[in-house]
Amino acid sequence: MTFTVTAPNGLTITVPDGPVDLGSGNPGTQISGQLGSVTVSDQRAALTATWTASVIAAPGGFTTGGGTAAETIPNTAVLYWSGPATATTGTGTFVPGQVDAAAAQTLDVSRTAFSKTSGSGDNSATWNPTIVINIPAQAVAGTYTGTVNHSVA
Repeated sequence: MTFTVTAPNGLTITVPDGPVDLGSGNPGTQISGQLGSVTVSDQRAALTATWTASVIAAPGGFTTGGGTAAETIPNTAVLYWSGPATATTGTGTFVPGQVDAAAAQTLDVSRTAFSKTSGSGDNSATWNPTIVINIPAQAVAGTYTGTVNHSVA
C-alpha cells in the first residue's frame, strides 16, 4: 500500500487591504498606528518548515502633491516593528523581527518582519505590526501615501 501527502497551497502571506489610515500629526512630530493583521500560511507540509517574512517601503518614500522634497517623507523616517505573534498554528519557533518599539527599524531597506526558525509540517503566524512616521519639520500639509511591501520565502 502507498499513499501521498500533498501540499496544495504552498507558502503565502496576506496583508490588510489598503489604504490604511495612520492618523495625522504636525511637522516635527511622530505618529504611529497598527497596520492590521499580517499572516504567513505555510501549507507545504515540509520536513523543515522554516520561512522568513520580509518588509520594505517602496522606493520614493511617502508623498503628497507633486512629491517635491517638502512633499516627501523619506523611507528613513518610516519605522516598523512587528511585535509578538497574535496567533500561531503548528510546531516550531516563531520569532518576531522587532519584538517591541525599542527595536523598530527603518523601512528604507528590506527587514525581517517575522520568521519561523524550526519545526515541521503546516503552520501559520499572525502579527499586527506598528508603523511609526517621524514627520520632518519641513513637511507640508497634505495626505501622504506610500506602499509597505511584505513578502515571504
